[in-house]
Amino acid sequence: MAAIRFSGAPRPPTWLAMLHGFLSAAALTLLIYAFFTFKLPRMAQLALVLLLVAAAGGAFMNLNFHWKLLPLPKWLVLGHAAIAVCGFLLLIIATWKATQA
Repeated sequence: MAAIRFSGAPRPPTWLAMLHGFLSAAALTLLIYAFFTFKLPRMAQLALVLLLVAAAGGAFMNLNFHWKLLPLPKWLVLGHAAIAVCGFLLLIIATWKATQA
């Protein structure tokens, strides 16, 4: 979706943004469930925090720009993506380390 924004379009299609948000929220819900059900490693807990911050940024972009048909700020798109990628990578590393133990 960032590629759509950086290719010159003011925002991605609404259906794509909503699908992205729905799938991300579903995955985040499972991670929150795991946090309250199992003892997650510290790195996975940090990943959860980063993914929650990314989700808040995505909701902010959706409510304050996308639904008002305003162009998404490129710096906000990059920040949202960077935080989400960092959280996802931390989660992958935590999962990999847990399987190696």
